[in-house]
Amino acid sequence: MTLTDASMDALRQAGDELADATVATLFERGEVGKFNTLMRYVSTVNAPLPNGLPKVAREYLQATSAPPTWVDWDEMEKARLFFIDNNVHVSTALSFTSMPACFLVPHVAKLLSTTHGLNYPSKRMAETGQFTVHLMQPDAFEANSRFIPAAQKVRLLHAAIRHHLERENRWDTEALGVPICQEDMIGGQLFFSLLVLDSLHRLGIHMSVEGAEAYFYAWRVVGAMLGVDQDAVPKTLDEARAFLDLYMLRHMGPSEEGAHLTRQLIDLYEEVVPGTFFDPIVSALIRHLVGDTCADWLQVPRTPWDTVVKAVPHLLGVLETIEDRSPVGAWALDRLGHLTSIFELSSLTRGRVMHYAIPEQLKKDYGISGTVPRTHRWTPPAATIS
Repeated sequence: MTLTDASMDALRQAGDELADATVATLFERGEVGKFNTLMRYVSTVNAPLPNGLPKVAREYLQATSAPPTWVDWDEMEKARLFFIDNNVHVSTALSFTSMPACFLVPHVAKLLSTTHGLNYPSKRMAETGQFTVHLMQPDAFEANSRFIPAAQKVRLLHAAIRHHLERENRWDTEALGVPICQEDMIGGQLFFSLLVLDSLHRLGIHMSVEGAEAYFYAWRVVGAMLGVDQDAVPKTLDEARAFLDLYMLRHMGPSEEGAHLTRQLIDLYEEVVPGTFFDPIVSALIRHLVGDTCADWLQVPRTPWDTVVKAVPHLLGVLETIEDRSPVGAWALDRLGHLTSIFELSSLTRGRVMHYAIPEQLKKDYGISGTVPRTHRWTPPAATIS
């Protein structure tokens, strides 16, 4: 796969034809409110579509009701086992690397502010966390699964944002391309896959090649279900590194929205951490995982914990030694990781199911001007841009 600025520019002109057409029709016919109300009752795969659901929505849901035909289910099972073995580490990477990475792309930071607001990052984090947990369930693509309906709704949410911004002339399409374009969707897919693996490596987590590749593969399946162009998406981790390097070089930088979102994210997790003594570790962990330059762009405060947090890989190494040598220790640590992830998610969702509704309008003040065998330990693909 050859990547150039021209090929990336072409991806900026493409959205999601199926979802975009569905959303446009719902708005033209004034059926968005009805759709959102009825879809609150559709949260699992086997749930019958409610009477009165708009015809165009019913057709969309039927067309997107199954995963891609090319899915390798053995690979998906490896990904699930990888997640079980590393769930607390994956959750940490999603929270402290993937989300801040989104804020490092100024136009993406502005987009996030349209749907969730600068003061409510918990909704975005809850949706991401719940989405990932649904994906990694053993029945993610079977009856009673919550993942497929969630993916269908997220895809329409993205289309709704495109619809609003373009219809209301609040987006410079000529300069910035289509809102939530294919380049940004692929970039987002890599934030939640390759960057997570990078963070686990930085934390000193022992990952097998098989586990890392399977986790990346699972997010390729997610991308396909969210409308990502499969002719353009990277198929291997090496291709992913090349794409992500070029994407970040083209777009990353400081922005007011990015810094504000990061501050709200830090505040959110400081509230989750009991007491106040350990609060600075949140900022220190973000800085450790994204690097000083990016952390400065996001205005992540420096703290005395910046040095202390560098010892985390050594601590995790000790825990992994216990896990490898003791079946009881492995069970206990996996159980602790599971309970920690559940506590984190429940703190964000407050026990609610996230419904990913289509926004009928955007914020008024929004604007943009321009267990797998531990063999063949995985190491990240080398950077392609020096």
